[in-house]
Amino acid sequence: MATADEQIRVSERIKERLEHRRREGESYNDVLERLIADTTESDFDDGFGVLSEEQGEWIRTKRAKARDERADRAERLGDR
Repeated sequence: MATADEQIRVSERIKERLEHRRREGESYNDVLERLIADTTESDFDDGFGVLSEEQGEWIRTKRAKARDERADRAERLGDR
C-alpha cells in the first residue's frame, strides 16, 4: 500500500458506502481504484460480494415474503 499523496473530502454517507465495499486489507484508495476499474470493464462477477451476509439474508427474506404474498393474492383472486 502506498502512502497518501493527497487528501480528498467525502461525506459521511460516501465514507460508509466505501466502507461497505472494502475488502479485508484494502485501503480506501484500493477500493476507489477497484470501483473505478469496475466502471470501465464489465464482468459477470460485478456486484457479487458487495452485500454483507446480513444484508443478503434481509433481501432473501423480503423476496420470499413478497413471493408468498403474491401467491396468496393470486389464489384469493382465483376464488372469486
